[in-house]
Amino acid sequence: MRAKAYPKYKKSGIEWLGLIPAHWEIWRIKHLAHVRRGASPRPIEDAIYFDDDGEYAWVRISDLTASERYLEETTQRLSKLGQSKSVCLEPGELFVSIAATVGKPIITRIKCCIHDGFVHFDGLTTNAEFLWYLLQCGEAYKGLGKLGTQLNLNTETVGGICVPVPNAKEQVEIVGFLDRETAKIDALVEKKERLIELLQEKRTALITHAVTQGLDPNVPMGDSGIEWLGQIPAHWESCFLGKAFSIQGGYAFPSSDFVADGIPVIRMGNLKSGILDVSEAVFVEKSAAYTEFALASGDLVVGMSGSLDNYAWISTNDVPCQLNQRVGRVRSRRNRDLVRYAMYVLVSWPSSSQIEVMATGTAQQNISAWQIEHVYVALPPIREQCTIVDFLDRETEKIDTLISKIQEAIERLREYRTALISAAVTGKIDVRGHIC
Repeated sequence: MRAKAYPKYKKSGIEWLGLIPAHWEIWRIKHLAHVRRGASPRPIEDAIYFDDDGEYAWVRISDLTASERYLEETTQRLSKLGQSKSVCLEPGELFVSIAATVGKPIITRIKCCIHDGFVHFDGLTTNAEFLWYLLQCGEAYKGLGKLGTQLNLNTETVGGICVPVPNAKEQVEIVGFLDRETAKIDALVEKKERLIELLQEKRTALITHAVTQGLDPNVPMGDSGIEWLGQIPAHWESCFLGKAFSIQGGYAFPSSDFVADGIPVIRMGNLKSGILDVSEAVFVEKSAAYTEFALASGDLVVGMSGSLDNYAWISTNDVPCQLNQRVGRVRSRRNRDLVRYAMYVLVSWPSSSQIEVMATGTAQQNISAWQIEHVYVALPPIREQCTIVDFLDRETEKIDTLISKIQEAIERLREYRTALISAAVTGKIDVRGHIC
């Protein structure tokens, strides 16, 4: 898209904004609307304040984060009593989170009530959609802090924000332009995200075929005797994973054991796309460490909450580490180098299906070391395991590289989207009369 600048600019007097179109104005938000805070019935957990058939929806932070531009539904509704103790909004009103997901704006399309973690703009005299774009891209918060949890917002700080204000007609034109252009970008991002999904499915299918059918298409097949596995090469063995690999769960270190420096304790958050990241690890003193929960060179570490797709390798023993609870260690009983075969087996469809059935928990599924050891697998001879691992290392690296490139393209598109919005709502580009 080619964009031109406005013919004439003037100084805005605001450091982050710089020059603005000569005919635009600068207003503080409090001069465009009454900035008012929401309110909550107390105690909020009292059922008397809620009614599934209530006229007004009750907005929580989770409802906001689950929505994009418009709020169209929530999980709860208020009773008339609850409604009387909160702040009611009508469809079309704009409000902003000042807690948790700080600075996120949203426009309601339903009747709703907001608590004191939000502020709304009562009697807004400017275009709500235009102001949404300005707040959503984060430009208006410059000078107040980083968009997100580091922002400290209240009615006074929000009301004191200076914003560029074109005339009403131009606001509508800018909103229309951004609606069209961002829709194009979003559609392209969606296509790329779908391509990543297909590549990830292809990756899993490739792994699944290799660890259940082998690499030789002409090998004689036989019934594994296990529903999850079906037909496997006749010379392979169907058995529990624990026959060839040992699984050790972590220890529930009490927070009182954590110190500023010492031996890193590996938690779920340290497992990042196959890499062990100890930059944000917690530590315990050497005296609090346990030999049975220690990691060594070549170990495979798997997450035991949520999904076994969370895994990482310990490629060096230069830094001793300890396993925390909900993290497990996998080692081969026969050949230390073959633990990579276990990793591929665990992320295959038959194993993930068994794990899904065995896992416990509702909000987050958990799996134990004993359960992982009792996953049925197809086990080829050691030499063939090595061949399969070498093949999968090569082929999955190709897919992972392609996925990484697509993810980088998506990130660039999102950065361009934000930059485009910023340029339009701050007057750096002139979109008047732009034909898409």
